[in-house]
Amino acid sequence: MQPSSSNTGFFQQLPVIRNQFEDDVSLQRITKLFLPPSVLDQTAPEISQLADDVLSKQVFDWISDAEHNQPYLRGSGRDAFGKPTNELVVTEGWRKLQEFGFKKGVIAVNYDSDYGPYNRLVQFIRCHLWEGSCANTLCPAAMQDGAARLLQRHLSRKTGLSPTERQVFQNAYDHLISRDPAKAWTSGQWMTERTGGSDVSQTETVATYDPYPDSSPAPLADADEKTPLGPWSVSGFKWFSSATDSQMTILLAKTDPSKGVSVFLAPMRRHNPTLVSPTGVSGGSELNGITIQRLKHKFGTQSLPTAELELKNMRAWLIGEEGKGIYEISTILTITRVHTTVSSVGYLGRALAIAKGFAAVREVGVGRGRRVPLSTHPLHMRTLANMTVDYHGLMLLTYYTVFLLGLSEKPAPTATTGTTKHEPAPHPLTPPARLVGPLLRALSSLHKSYVAHTAVPLIYTAMQSLGGVGYLVNEESEHINIARLFRDACVSAIWEGTTDVLAGDTVRAAKHPRDGRDVLEGLAWVVETGLESVRRRRGGDGNGNGNSGSSRGRAVAGVKRAWDEVMKGRIERESQAALLPDARAVVFRVAEVLVAVLYLVDAAARPGPEIEAMCGRYLADKGFVQDGERAGGKDLALDQAIVYGAGKVPSNGAAGVKL
Repeated sequence: MQPSSSNTGFFQQLPVIRNQFEDDVSLQRITKLFLPPSVLDQTAPEISQLADDVLSKQVFDWISDAEHNQPYLRGSGRDAFGKPTNELVVTEGWRKLQEFGFKKGVIAVNYDSDYGPYNRLVQFIRCHLWEGSCANTLCPAAMQDGAARLLQRHLSRKTGLSPTERQVFQNAYDHLISRDPAKAWTSGQWMTERTGGSDVSQTETVATYDPYPDSSPAPLADADEKTPLGPWSVSGFKWFSSATDSQMTILLAKTDPSKGVSVFLAPMRRHNPTLVSPTGVSGGSELNGITIQRLKHKFGTQSLPTAELELKNMRAWLIGEEGKGIYEISTILTITRVHTTVSSVGYLGRALAIAKGFAAVREVGVGRGRRVPLSTHPLHMRTLANMTVDYHGLMLLTYYTVFLLGLSEKPAPTATTGTTKHEPAPHPLTPPARLVGPLLRALSSLHKSYVAHTAVPLIYTAMQSLGGVGYLVNEESEHINIARLFRDACVSAIWEGTTDVLAGDTVRAAKHPRDGRDVLEGLAWVVETGLESVRRRRGGDGNGNGNSGSSRGRAVAGVKRAWDEVMKGRIERESQAALLPDARAVVFRVAEVLVAVLYLVDAAARPGPEIEAMCGRYLADKGFVQDGERAGGKDLALDQAIVYGAGKVPSNGAAGVKL
């Protein structure tokens, strides 16, 4: 026996994180379920390469730098003689990660590619892989995406914009969708004030129409591009602004107390010919009427510069009509909520990848001197398998919403329209065109409320699976730093509407006096069409028994019964006021029903013992069937196949080294 020391004795082998596009069983099923073969064949090589690139040592070094050297105000916002400067400094790692995202086109792919209604699916599958490595740079990128879509909508109209407005909007749009890091912009999305976050009715930011005199040309936002500053003067205080280093922002302000809020585009900086550089050169840029009051100190997302901003005569351009700000900003909110949800499952997918890698190399004792890898330990693998079941359910709901977003922007092709080179959508639950909008209206709030909230404890469970080392901030081995993922994932249930806010919003959508009927019809269409498609398929229990007594027949009946209870028993019968106190429970139950339907459809579309068992376990865990009625078994081999995939269970055993 030899005593260990700081440099001798046993050292645990580091886990290996594998290419998630190829190794994540759930993501593989999602791509095959939602993407037609022609699109998957075109995109798979590039996506797989991206999945390798986001795991490179260089990327993890940038993450460590962005986390360790956090943004700050130079001189605490003052120069050497006390004059306010407001110069925000971000780390080299942050800038390099942003440049990586621009070059890889994580936003641009939706605007410069031609995959028809599948553009969004391709984009968000790529975002999913990037999320765990982006160190929060996808937060400003999400708002960049929303701003690009809003401007795209307005630029597509032949009327309604003056030549100057069209020039300004087009210039901003071109920057937002660029893959060139020297040209690409991100955008802020400024809604939150001290009066409230998602509730913008009490907005205290005021915009006044104050055009420049005809005899005096408008000052420029950028001297090189000759883009003029806007005719509106905006003043107020924004309490929570992420993406403070962005080049532009979309913000809300009031123009008239009787009209509600309006939405504006404003550059973050403006040209000032009177500025003098340290070397005496005249001319430069300064913040566009913005004072950075202070940077926020947050539990997570610490690499992301988030600030309180005071606005005084910030020059801006009105987007759309006065008083229509809620309608206009909803375009951005739908997209940023999807980004937030994808970030939740992206963090969870990476956390599971780390947990899987750790289980493959870590040995534990099982009595009488016997040691086994965690990947062969029945209890540990049951825990990881149950997590995988929940993860796949969240993935199904998230990517069905992404699918709807794509359909809303570009209609689905059919056999007769000839509008795209790609074949019709493969998913059995492709809704009629008239229901896409109402479904997206409900699911944009519902899926974010449910998924972002549910993912957090699952990531924490993955952190537990590494024992004490999972609790450490492993910046020296950044690729296994689940603590960072957990911290950052917690904000997803808060930003873009908290769990309760979005649950209440879903109830309002369902009970809306004009549009609520369409929302309920859309949800009912998904449930009824999905269950009917499962009924029609042969082999209901995996053994060719498709009768109502089969496990799948009982599952269909159980899901239908739960749907009737929540829909007819609560949503249709009760008023909005009566539903509101229970909105979270009601909406979560609707989400579980939708996940159950999507699970059944997935299992029926591409059957196999793993997906049948996963579906059965989900249905039993959520009370749709009795535990004894679940499909599939509960043995170690099946748990391993659920976690790692059939035939991919690590066989090399756990390992450590002695020095």
